Amino acid sequence: MRFTLVSDGSSDRALIPIIVWTLRAAGVTVDLQPRWADFRHLLNPPTGLVDRIAKAVDLYPCEMLFVHRDAEREALQVRKQEIETAIQRVKQQGIEVPHICVIPIRMQEAWLLFREQAIREAAGNPHGRVQLDLPAIGELEEIPDPKALLFDLLRKASELNGRRLRKLSLSLARARISELIDDFSALRQLEAFRAFEVEMAEFLAATH
Repeated sequence: MRFTLVSDGSSDRALIPIIVWTLRAAGVTVDLQPRWADFRHLLNPPTGLVDRIAKAVDLYPCEMLFVHRDAEREALQVRKQEIETAIQRVKQQGIEVPHICVIPIRMQEAWLLFREQAIREAAGNPHGRVQLDLPAIGELEEIPDPKALLFDLLRKASELNGRRLRKLSLSLARARISELIDDFSALRQLEAFRAFEVEMAEFLAATH
């Protein structure tokens, strides 16, 4: 089964292991072929959400389309309505593909802040001993800037200094975190993740 993730930027590819885990947890056993809709190679890459969805379906044909938007300062339902409105406009162009909304509160980095060992390994220092003080999982949706916190934790976990710290690729480390986590069930304590799982379960029930 092919699925395509449409997102705002390349950093959001970190959501793909989370999507794969959630599909497996929902009972999907077929081979999965995940792809991130990469438009960076295009001469005129699409900008708005409607154009990105339409171009993703064109360039990355799939059986399931995952549309990601960070909630940021908006309510979950506001972002969901934005996606649904964009999907309707795409349908008016004669393009139709089943879709699921992926809307972390506030940013996708909030879904990467619960596994200390994965952060240490992604920072290149799996046996580090420095205390990281991760937030309680029930507090993740209250963090104003999860990205800044995650990057701070990666720097701290690396235990690097000076030039070596400056050479640490925080973007690559961030992507690596989700690849290192094999169980995302702890995220079920978060409203946004529960909404994502419910929508996926409803989609799978309707297609079987």
